[in-house]
Amino acid sequence: MELQLLISFAFAMELKTFTYFYKMISQKTIDAIFSAIRVEEIIGEYVVLKRAGSNLKGLSPFKDEKTASFVVSPSKQIWKDFSTGKGGSAISFLMEIESFTYPEALKYAAKKYGIEIEETLVQKSPQELAAQDERELLFKIHEIAAEFFKTQLFDTSEGQAIGLSYFKERQIKKELIDKFQLGYSPEQRDAFTQFALEKGYSSDLLEKSGLSVFPPNAPNGVDRFRDRVIFPIHSFSGRVLGFGARILKNNIKTAKYLNSPETGIYHKSEVLYGLNQSKQSITKENLCLLVEGYMDVIALHQAGIENVVSSSGTSLTTAQIKLIKRLTQNVTILFDGDAAGIKASFRSIDLLLAQGMNIRILLFPDGHDPDSYSKAYSQEQVETFIKDQAQDFINFKAEVLLKDIGSDPIKKAESITDIVRSIGFVQNPLQQEIYLKEVSTRFALSEQSLFNELSLQKQVLRTDEPKKAPQRPAAPLELVALDVPGVDSMLLQEEKLFELLFKYGEEIITRTDAENQPYQITVLEEIVAHFKQDGYQMRSSLNERIFEAILEGLEEAQIRTGGFFLTLMDQQLNQKAADALLTPYENSDWGKHNIFFEQEHELVPQIVEQVMIRHKRTYVLHLIDELKKELQHSEEPETIYPKIIRLNQLKMQMDKELHRII
Repeated sequence: MELQLLISFAFAMELKTFTYFYKMISQKTIDAIFSAIRVEEIIGEYVVLKRAGSNLKGLSPFKDEKTASFVVSPSKQIWKDFSTGKGGSAISFLMEIESFTYPEALKYAAKKYGIEIEETLVQKSPQELAAQDERELLFKIHEIAAEFFKTQLFDTSEGQAIGLSYFKERQIKKELIDKFQLGYSPEQRDAFTQFALEKGYSSDLLEKSGLSVFPPNAPNGVDRFRDRVIFPIHSFSGRVLGFGARILKNNIKTAKYLNSPETGIYHKSEVLYGLNQSKQSITKENLCLLVEGYMDVIALHQAGIENVVSSSGTSLTTAQIKLIKRLTQNVTILFDGDAAGIKASFRSIDLLLAQGMNIRILLFPDGHDPDSYSKAYSQEQVETFIKDQAQDFINFKAEVLLKDIGSDPIKKAESITDIVRSIGFVQNPLQQEIYLKEVSTRFALSEQSLFNELSLQKQVLRTDEPKKAPQRPAAPLELVALDVPGVDSMLLQEEKLFELLFKYGEEIITRTDAENQPYQITVLEEIVAHFKQDGYQMRSSLNERIFEAILEGLEEAQIRTGGFFLTLMDQQLNQKAADALLTPYENSDWGKHNIFFEQEHELVPQIVEQVMIRHKRTYVLHLIDELKKELQHSEEPETIYPKIIRLNQLKMQMDKELHRII
């Protein structure tokens, strides 16, 4: 059923009302997904990961950084971005990086790992349905549209005669048409609009999606992309965000290509055409080929060269470069020799350099572009041509800028200044020096004069940079003293107990009772018993929620630790579990030097005991303070003094246990 909604009639209180049911992924399916999913595989499609001990590390996909602080633990199946504080499971990563809802992330993972989705029906009120996420509906309508355009291409006489004939003329094989989900929008002005309205989608949603237009002279709606072949534009993960469309008739005065407008899910400056289909090849080749148009991407794929993307005819943006940088720092820009396009590329070069990318530029011979060249030559010849003929940006800019200036010294100086300005965007000082030496040799100029010019250009660049407010680093939890004014010491100890609970909750430890008899208990049960003493109230509402979930688990004979909270549809809980389970550093293997020291996991019984005592000591101090406040207004102080004395005695006993200096 459309919109995954089933409508049934129900009668309540003798009034006829509607009852709505919404499909929800079953717990059985969720368990199967979490059993199959591999966090390193999911994140490896977005971030270049390198081995670091037992973990993997890479640059944060959420924040610019030069030193890798993004950590993935294959053994624990979690990730943590220490630059932003985000973390969690593979599912929570998909929710962060793709703005997926929890069900969308689960469905994406299920599709990737070949898990069949089992759904159950959950009743929802009309008010709840009305508040359903608009983004989800926008994704759904684009999915419906892509299927509609594909059906029009293959299953209608008009689509076959016009759209399919065009792709055959361009020598695009069916497997490539399927791979890129190419389609056709018919000449009928409202074919898709009426199709969608009949399916139950509103005109308001169609207008917000950009798929339909509702002008005053056509209030029933008009298809934006009518009478064109269709190129769906996908997100990194493969969801359809928007469309590009090419008109095939020459007698109509309109733009040859038409793209989706900006919508709630499509932002053209943040998307690269072909990235979803090319990301694995880009990572494998450690190189991204950047072309201008949709057909260039498709033609190179058909030629067997798949590490290629397009900015869809728009100027390259920083957001698009960051998408590439997740996969590689090496970019080769492919141009067809158009003078206007080449000059416009200069800004792209500077943006790429500013993001720390290694770039080369290739100009195809006159009359050729990536599409035509890949059809004229074999895959090996095309790959060899790209490898051998691509230039570094200095030689490329010099060739373009000096081509028509003759012997004019002023224009020559301006051209050299332009090249040095680009070098100013290079992040690595050593690379800057090497590039300046190249310029010095090429133009027979002294290195000193070029360094002086570079210094001047850097000053100009710095004046354009926004001022950043200095940030104070947060103090590590372990370095905060117990009794510091203004610091909630009880909360700090509470947090440490939850960290131990997440990490070691299932571990069985041995204790002795009042009669010195040994007994065994899990870390989780011991910490729970500690919290339940003396009517303690959690300092953190999030910890209160976690504690309630743990108690529910114990009632069902379940030990709920960090792994359990990673599977819930709650990013706060996911992140808290990841914070507890993953640390930014690992100890080196000192054993190979015959140096041995105890690790945290070897001292769990002692650590748990100490933290519980520290937490209880802080709680006792809190109770003493409360009694002292009560004493100021009490008419029976003799009933309060004994309580304070007993609490102080208990505090002194705990100080002794902690080996504190009294």
